[in-house]
Amino acid sequence: MFTGFTDETVDFMWGIRFNNERTWFEAHKEIYLNHFYRPMQALGAEMYDFIREKRPDYDLVHKVTRIYRDARRLHGRGPYKESLWFSVEEPAEQWTAKPTFWFELMPESWTYGLGYYLPKALTMAKLRARLDRDPGTMETLTRALNGQGEFALVTEDYKRPKGPAPLPLLEPWYRAKSFVICHEEKLTEDLFSRRIVDRLKQGYEFLLPYYDYFVTLDAEPDPGEGKAAKER
Repeated sequence: MFTGFTDETVDFMWGIRFNNERTWFEAHKEIYLNHFYRPMQALGAEMYDFIREKRPDYDLVHKVTRIYRDARRLHGRGPYKESLWFSVEEPAEQWTAKPTFWFELMPESWTYGLGYYLPKALTMAKLRARLDRDPGTMETLTRALNGQGEFALVTEDYKRPKGPAPLPLLEPWYRAKSFVICHEEKLTEDLFSRRIVDRLKQGYEFLLPYYDYFVTLDAEPDPGEGKAAKER
């Protein structure tokens, strides 16, 4: 059971930022395991159980990232990450192509939410086709999102518009190349107790209808095939 992160958690994150080398990490590895990795595992397991209880029909898995960076992608950085995160998602060959719940703890702040990091272009085309076909469902979801204060929609947009959205309210979704619905704030006392468990549960429960909406996109037909059939 998750009981909270500790001052040692924060000290370790700052320490690895300024001492990103094997010698320092090995000397502080037990602190990393006991105050960072294992608490993150425990928190992720509780959130996984909570979401699975709410959506038992989904084939979900949960993961905690490794602190070790991919040696092929260091690009002059040290071998260790200074943050950890867990995710809850459906398994996929490319995990970024599926909608994902996450929580991440960093030296200065923490963040959590739902979204895609690298969705397939076809997935986003299917989203636009669904918005064209049925704007009402996403209109309801967007009004709910805009009416609360915990989460914000953050998008990476296409450089060229993909066409007008069926409703002005839906423009951010229509032009998005990728997106997350997320919350971020500075380190707070909630992190050092079980209060963060209740906070995350409340947030993920709000996000579940959005997950329901996005997770079914890949099962829809290719909108390009339908367009080609009409032109023939």
